[in-house]
Amino acid sequence: MAKSLNEIKLLGNVGNAPEIKDVNSGTKVAQFSVATSETFLNTANEKIVTTQWHKIVAWRKLAEIVEKYVGKGDKIYLTGKVTYRSYEGSDGVVKYITEIVATDIILLGGKALPQPDQQQSATTQHHEEEPDDLPF
Repeated sequence: MAKSLNEIKLLGNVGNAPEIKDVNSGTKVAQFSVATSETFLNTANEKIVTTQWHKIVAWRKLAEIVEKYVGKGDKIYLTGKVTYRSYEGSDGVVKYITEIVATDIILLGGKALPQPDQQQSATTQHHEEEPDDLPF
């Protein structure tokens, strides 16, 4: 049987200061938005910029790194998976949410990067690579 794949990679700017919460007896979760933009010329040879906003969620050690080092306007590269969920609002209407659950974040600007002894485990690593080292 073939494996399935749910992976997304984004390079963009943080749109708001991350919101950090402690849930389930001290488990940290960070929520923030990332904007990705695309520029192209239309048929009238005018430069058009389109921007997409993505809701990002980071858990545990990755949330701690986000809390310490990620701020509004910072450029980041992240890998994650797309998730969908729904809930019933106070008005009784079902609301749907699409989120990216981050599994890896590379900081490309902003606050000072952590020292190697502050990095987290291999499953959700923080990388200190230069932007030229990105795989694209």
